[in-house]
This record gives sequence, C-alpha cells and structure tokens, in this order.
Amino acid sequence: MKLTILGATGSIGQSTLDLVRRSDGDLRVFALTCANNIAQAVADAREFRAAHVVTSDPLHYGALKEALADTDITVHAGAQAILDIAAYDVDMVVSAIVGAPGVAPSLAALKAGNDVALANKETMVCAGALAKRIAAASGIQILPVDSEHSALAQLLKDCALRDVHHVDITASGGAFLNLTLDEMRHVTPEQAATHPNWDMGQRITIDSASLFNKALEIIEAKELFDLTPSQINVVVHPQSIIHAAVHLVDGGSMLHMGLPDMRHAISYALRRGERRDIGLGHASLIELGDLNFFAPDVQKYPAIPLAYAVMEQGGHCGAVFNAAKEVALDAFIAKEIPFLTMSEVVAQTLEIMSRQAEITNDILDVKSVLEVNDRARQTAQRVIASGALCID
Repeated sequence: MKLTILGATGSIGQSTLDLVRRSDGDLRVFALTCANNIAQAVADAREFRAAHVVTSDPLHYGALKEALADTDITVHAGAQAILDIAAYDVDMVVSAIVGAPGVAPSLAALKAGNDVALANKETMVCAGALAKRIAAASGIQILPVDSEHSALAQLLKDCALRDVHHVDITASGGAFLNLTLDEMRHVTPEQAATHPNWDMGQRITIDSASLFNKALEIIEAKELFDLTPSQINVVVHPQSIIHAAVHLVDGGSMLHMGLPDMRHAISYALRRGERRDIGLGHASLIELGDLNFFAPDVQKYPAIPLAYAVMEQGGHCGAVFNAAKEVALDAFIAKEIPFLTMSEVVAQTLEIMSRQAEITNDILDVKSVLEVNDRARQTAQRVIASGALCID
C-alpha cells in the first residue's frame, strides 16, 4: 500500500510511520510533508525511502534540498506543492496537518480520488458536507483516525442508523480536570500543554484542556456518521480507556475500549478495517479497577455548548468556529488573553459573523470555506484587539 503522509513530523504522522516500520513491508511511504521540522523530515525520508518530501514553508526549501542532495528524493516547497502531492495517485493519504491548513489538502486528496485516513478534524468541521459530497461522487472513503471517531466507526459498522438512540464520545478532561473554575482563570500556556494520558502536540493538548478539541469532535461526529446534534453526548472519562459508546433503541449499549495509543485507530484506518497485530497491549478489565464517567461542567468548558450552537446553525459556522478558536489559541499561547477568554472570543466572532447571510448558507465549496476562514480570523483578531472581552 502506497501512502502519502501529510503532516508527517507531527504526533499522528510519527505514529503512522511507526506502523509502517512495524509492518511486513506492505505499507510503503511515497511522500511526506512537513512545516518547520526539517531535521525530522529528512531522517524520515531517508529511513522510509520516500520518493517526495514537501515543506509548506518555501524558506526551508534550500535546507531540505541540501540535506537530501545525496539521494534521489524529490524536494518541493509551498502551499501549492502540498496540494499537488495530496492529489498524487496513491492508495491512501493520511491527513494529519494540524488545523485549518489541513483542510484544503484533505479536500484535494479526496477530489483526486484518494481514500483519506483523516486525522485533520477541521476538514469535517469546516467542510464536512463538501468532503462527503466529493467522496460520494468518487466512490472513495473517509476513514476517521481520531480515537473516538475510529471507535464509533467500529461500533456503528454493523448498525443501521435507525437502531441508534444516541452515542457518547469521551473526553479525558485534559490538564485542568480537577481545577475549580476560579483556578482555571489563572492557568498558563505551559500548564495547559501537559496532558495526563495522551502524547500530543502543544496546540492539540491545550485544546484538550479547554475541551475545544472535543467540541470539534462533536461536530466531526455529526458529519461523519450523519447523526443529529441531540444524538451526540460528551462524557468526561479521565482514564481514557473507553473511547466511545453506542446506545441502541432497544436499550442495549456497545462500548469500545483500548489503551490510550493512537496507533490502534491509525492502523484500523490504514487497513480499511482489517485487524493486524501491531504490538500493542490490551486494557485488562481486572487490572483497570474503577473507571469514572461524568458530564462536563459547561461553565468550565463553554466550548461544548458552542459546538451544539454551531451544529444547529449549520452552513459555514463550523469554519467560523474553528478559525476563531485558532486565533484565540494563538492569543492565549502568546499570553495576550487568559485561558477562559478563548471561548468568549469564539462566541463573539460567531455572533458577529452569523449576521452575514452567506455564513448559514449550506452550499459549500473550497473557495467559500477558505474565504470564510480568512474573514473569521480577521473578525476574531478584531474582537481581541477591541478590548471588549471579559478579561478575568
């Protein structure tokens, strides 16, 4: 199987490469992309004998080209080069670029007729209807890589949608699970970037602490599985052993459990549902002891109700939500706004932009999604600059 890995130097990309390393040779790397981690990209390109390596930043082209000068690996740079390599004919594209920059490459891969193992949840949040329309027209698959959505895909595989009463997706609660609302007003980016269970990048880990990551996943679940907002619940589960549950209309329920390791979900996607021994352990019911579950405190985690509002409004509201979240996250990392103020930035941006008729228009195309993303980012930046936020 020939793979292109978009975002190869991130945590999902590295886990994917580990699976290639563990395979019996049937998984092969055709192309890798990166942003700024040139040293890792060079090492990976050499180890896995990639045919192409792409950096999204043209400023790194020279360094990348020089580092691979003694190989026959072709080097590319720039946003268009990312789109071009995503559209190259392979068996599967792993879409693991973080945030809004990963949306257009995901759509380019789908439009070119490639199956996509999707870790970039923003693709479904910002352009879910469009992605599904492209995939349906080409007869290709969008295979979820998020642990929760992989779990739902496995649980729902043999279920008729009419038999599903509701689903639960779990959230660890992140770094601040046991803090009070008042304590959360004063947390730092450094504190937010530490996760108790998962090994992820800085931005995703902070999103986990605010549950913005889970808010994106609620929207993604709706799009991937054609669920209604009322069918999707978030359950805080600190141990991160149960990844999702499906509750059926007859009163029965099915749960998916596993150790917190993304390689299970990635392998399931790469193999299109075929199961392989990838050397991971199992979650022992006897050794686990108590597992805890409770509803999220929406005062501590206002991102959750915002996600439901976005789903009800539809149209381009997902793109607005994500863009505002990314701007707010940048501002928090730069220590320009407090942790809890991120949700207020998103709420105000949604309120401002929802007054524009085209935002709730359900006709999406790549151009309109990218334009809304840019306008929402500008709006969120103005919200922050205005000083009209409640700064705790």
